[in-house]
Amino acid sequence: MGTRAVLIAAVASGQGKTTVTAALARKLVRAGRRVRVFKCGPDFIDPMVLGRASGAPVESLDLWMVGRERCQRLLAQAALEADDILIEGVMGLYDGTPSAADLAREFGVPVLAVIDAGAMAQTAGALVHGLRDYGPVTMAGVIANRVGSAGHALMVKTSLRDIPLLATLPKQGRSLPERHLGLVLPDEVDEVDDILDELADQLAFDEAAWNALPQVAFDAPAPETPLVATLAGKTVAIARDAAFVFVYAANLEVMRRLGADIVYFSPLADEPVPPQADAVYLPGGYPELHAPRLAEAATWRASIRAAHAGGMPILAECGGMMALAESLDDGAVDAANPWPMAGLLPGRVVVQKRLAGLGPQAMPTPQGTLRGHTFHYSRLETQAPVLEYTSKNPSGTQGEAVYRIGSLTASYFHGYFPSNPEAAAAMLSRKTP
Repeated sequence: MGTRAVLIAAVASGQGKTTVTAALARKLVRAGRRVRVFKCGPDFIDPMVLGRASGAPVESLDLWMVGRERCQRLLAQAALEADDILIEGVMGLYDGTPSAADLAREFGVPVLAVIDAGAMAQTAGALVHGLRDYGPVTMAGVIANRVGSAGHALMVKTSLRDIPLLATLPKQGRSLPERHLGLVLPDEVDEVDDILDELADQLAFDEAAWNALPQVAFDAPAPETPLVATLAGKTVAIARDAAFVFVYAANLEVMRRLGADIVYFSPLADEPVPPQADAVYLPGGYPELHAPRLAEAATWRASIRAAHAGGMPILAECGGMMALAESLDDGAVDAANPWPMAGLLPGRVVVQKRLAGLGPQAMPTPQGTLRGHTFHYSRLETQAPVLEYTSKNPSGTQGEAVYRIGSLTASYFHGYFPSNPEAAAAMLSRKTP
């Protein structure tokens, strides 16, 4: 028993993969089909957009960070529930180690190539044949983005020869807005559903060619090993608002499987750490966009200081760490007078226009390696002692600093808890003498 599945990839970033994937997902859902979407590689924002387009949660697939076994489990489960599986690639088809092409070949998923045809015509054929043959990969077809006219679409289609043109999308009058870490979050765009519907309407889709695609069979994985409930009876308080939004759904699943209860609170709303909390998890996000409100949130700042003084385990990732520095220079204030933050970490965070960190990394822990990634435009200027450094994948070179101050563990590194649940549990547990 198989399911129709494609990996939607391109020659590079910026070709419109997310726009096309979202448009196709929304179009298929509106046609009454059950659609599951995945994102190749570590990402937080694209899955939110794709989840909004498809109406179902979107998880990451990555042979290194997620692991082959979990990827297989996620795909096999989706195949039982969906008519169509869409996997959005990352960067260019062959970029990265492992790449989107590696994922496609590992599970026998054909590639649906997105090309930006806005400044080309017949050369599209050469581009797509090169994408197919370089690996090689199985090519399901092509979606041409930013097509100018029916005549333009015909030239592209003819150039593809034996590869079908499954859909075209014209130059968009409205598109999904972006900022420095990627697309703007769906909840920040009032008309996001209107934009998604417009994109689906504009997608000229060959339904017969789509239905003719061969189905993909995903073998059932081995039963999942139960986790020891080392967080049973514990409550983990997670910051969740517009400033703290970057958390893997899989991390929440792991915490629950470890036995933890989860409660949420909003530092932006000046809510204190919940009184029932045994640990605090501050995920990444956009504190730099909300620095004035965080600076004014006296109740939140006092509560996290009290939690730290009392020895409560605190795990702060990227944006969560930024909010715990002494100050934050968001680039919009006088650098000599940055916004005051919670002050658990000495020093200040400076937001810059140049990318400061990007890519998959691994963090050493006493429980073994915790895999994850980093992506940030700011830097932390601090004299705090470094507990250890992550290592970059695949080079093994030095990555992000990991700081340990009392019960606080903080880093720009985003951990993917399923890669090592025991390590995650340890960082959220009170240490005994």
